This record gives sequence, structure tokens and C-alpha cells, in this order.
Amino acid sequence: MFFNQRKLKLIGFVVFCILLGFGFYEGFVNIENVSSFTMPRKQLRVNDHELYDKQVSNYEENEVNNVNNNNDVQDVKSRLHELEEKVHQMESKTDNRVPKIFPSVKFLNYKNRRRILVTGGAGFVGSHLVDRLMLEGHEVIVVDNFFTGRKRNVEHWVGHENFELVHHDIVRPVYLEVDEIYHLASPASPPHYMHNPVKTLKTNTIGTINMLGLAKRVGAKVLIASTSEIYGDPMEHPQSETYWGHVNPIGPRACYDEGKRVAETLSYAYMRQENIKVRVARIFNTFGPRMHMNDGRVVSNFILQALQNDSITIYGNGEQTRSFQYVSDLVDGLVTLMASNYTQPINIGNPVEHTIEEFAMIIKDLIGGTSKIIRLAAVEDDPQRRKPDISRAKKYLNWEPKVSLTEGLKKTIAYFVKELQRTKHLQKDMARIPFVNDHNIVDQL
Repeated sequence: MFFNQRKLKLIGFVVFCILLGFGFYEGFVNIENVSSFTMPRKQLRVNDHELYDKQVSNYEENEVNNVNNNNDVQDVKSRLHELEEKVHQMESKTDNRVPKIFPSVKFLNYKNRRRILVTGGAGFVGSHLVDRLMLEGHEVIVVDNFFTGRKRNVEHWVGHENFELVHHDIVRPVYLEVDEIYHLASPASPPHYMHNPVKTLKTNTIGTINMLGLAKRVGAKVLIASTSEIYGDPMEHPQSETYWGHVNPIGPRACYDEGKRVAETLSYAYMRQENIKVRVARIFNTFGPRMHMNDGRVVSNFILQALQNDSITIYGNGEQTRSFQYVSDLVDGLVTLMASNYTQPINIGNPVEHTIEEFAMIIKDLIGGTSKIIRLAAVEDDPQRRKPDISRAKKYLNWEPKVSLTEGLKKTIAYFVKELQRTKHLQKDMARIPFVNDHNIVDQL
């Protein structure tokens, strides 16, 4: 089939007309769509009214949403700005802090380093023992309910990788993995242990059972901090470890005296029945920095009264005797006893004896001031004579006190002066002062 020139022209014309028709149709549709938005509503067909209403409603809703979204964005931006300001303030405070510097400790490998639990470790004696153990490079866990202990006594170790502080009452069981236990938890001054005698008994009985049970479970060695008070008002002088004591079991001090006697009994019962490694230290009067200022003991009473020019009060005739040891000597004795193989009770104290009146005069002379010494009524069941026989300690531990009474008192007085100065500052003012280790633990040890 052949197409001549005329037929080709006809076919081209038809195609052109078809394309032209499509073009007119598309243009008409577009114009109609545009006019539906621009033409007045009265010119629209009735069927388009609903479509128009919907479109207008959608448009208005979109506009409202846009306004709300803009408001939300502005609110979020303002909150972010506030948070950025707070973070900036916190960073500036952090940048201004002085980094905490810990005392230098020895490095011990895993064979020589021990994990040691100290109950009552935030107290007077306990905190000094913690210092000694930490400086030697051991890992130390302090458990304390802060009845008489204070966090400030151990704050210079908080954050150290070898130190852990646990707020816990040992009347309730504690589950730890340790190699050694120093059981020092118990109020030790008469006003404190007589404040809650039942609690004192529980601490020295149930608490001791819990510590001995822990030692049994993990195979740890345990040192029980007993006291010279187990001798009561002694009929023997000086007091040796073989003396059984003269104690009033129902007197006001019995909660402490008898509590410690039961603690010793429990210790040796566990040793015989469960093969627990037990050490018992009978501690005599001890003094030094970090003593509680209002604990009612002779040393703290006399120093505080003399520094404030108050009357120095002596209960009774002043002829009662005491033997005072400095805290670093006691810590030496405790550490040495724990390391030894001796299992019987050992007195740890200073055999140098002074009357209470002599002691008051020594403190008054060291401090000066205008304090006068006055006498008040004697305290019930107050021991009249107290002096340790330390023959066992010398023989089996090669231990005896080294710090003289005058030297120890000077350090203790300096601590009390600093504590009295601290009471003049508000807590918020103290928080602004950069942390400084003012315990001088290396010098004290």
C-alpha cells in the first residue's frame, strides 16, 4: 500500500487537529481549577459549595497549626536556653573547684593487699585506724551508723579507690567479702552509752554475733575492741588480764560494762566451736584529735572548759586515777595485735597513772586562762583506780606507748581550738572553702 503526497498531508492535518484538541482540553481544566479558588462563591455551581467550604476550613486549620507550632518552637527554644545557662553555671563552679588530693598510700600487690572491714570506722579511734590501714595500702570498708561517728573524720578518703563508706547499723546483718574485721562499733563515753542502754547492749551483743558470723562465713580474722571497763571498779591494782573484774551488773554503766564482757564471751565461744581467729584488745583511756567535744570524758571536758574559761569540773574528791594513752599508740597496738598469733585478751593502755585533779592542773597549765577547778558530786559506779598491767603486750607484741602525755595533749588542744573556730562559721560559708585535708594524719600517725 502506497501513500501519495495528498494522503500524507491529510493524515498530518488530522494528527494536528487531535493534538490541538488535547491542548484546549488541558487548558480548560486548569482554568476551571484556578477559577474555583478565585471566583466569587456566588458564581460557583451549587455542587462546588461543599468542596469550597472544606478547602477553606482546611486552609484555616493549617494556618492555626502553623501558629501553634511556631509558639511551641519558641517555648522549646526558651527552655533550652535556660538549661544551657544552668549547665554553664554548673560548669563554671566545677572549673573553679580545687581537685581533691588524697594522702599518698603504699602500693600493695594482690597477695599482700587485704580487704579490711572496720565497724565504727567513722568514730574517734576507728578513723585513726582507717588512716593507718589506708596508708599501708589496704582496701578498707567502713561501716558506721553515725550515732557518735562523723563523716568528717573520714572525708579525706571519700572517693579513693581503696576506700568505701557504708551507712549501716551492725545490729542488722551485713554481707561482705573481707579478710579482716576490726569490730570497734559501740558508743564508748558514759553519756553516749547511757543515753540508750538497750541500743548499747544490742550493739555489743547482737552486733558482735553478726561480726563473728561474718568472720565464720568468709574465714576472716576478727579483732574485738573490748575495754578496761570490764574490770569495773577494780579490787586489783594494776589490772592484769587474769583479773575477772568487779562489776555492778544492774548499775547505770552495766549496759557498756556487761555488754563488752558478753562480747568477749561470744568471741571465745566462736573461737572454740567454729575455729574463728579471734583477737581481743582491752582498751584503756585514750585521747587525741577527733574526740567528740561533748562526749563527757575527762580529757574533752577539761580541755573544752579551759579553752572557754569555764570552771573545770571534777566529780568526787579528785583522787580517782586514770592512765591516758595517745590515739596513735592505741592504733599501733591494735594493728600489731591483729598481725600476731596471740589469742588471749591483751591490755592496751598507758601504765603512767595520774589523779583526776593532777590531770586537770596539767591541762589548765597548758592552756592558761582563768578557769577554776570545782568539785561536784561523785558519779555512781565510777572506778576509783585505773592502771593497766601491760606485761603481756610487751612480751607478746613488743608494744608499749611512745607518745608522752604532754605531747599528746598539745596536739589534742590544737584540734579542739580548730573545732571551736569552725563553730563560728555557717555551713554555707564552709562549703565555699576549697577542700583541704586539715587532719594532718601523717603527723598524727
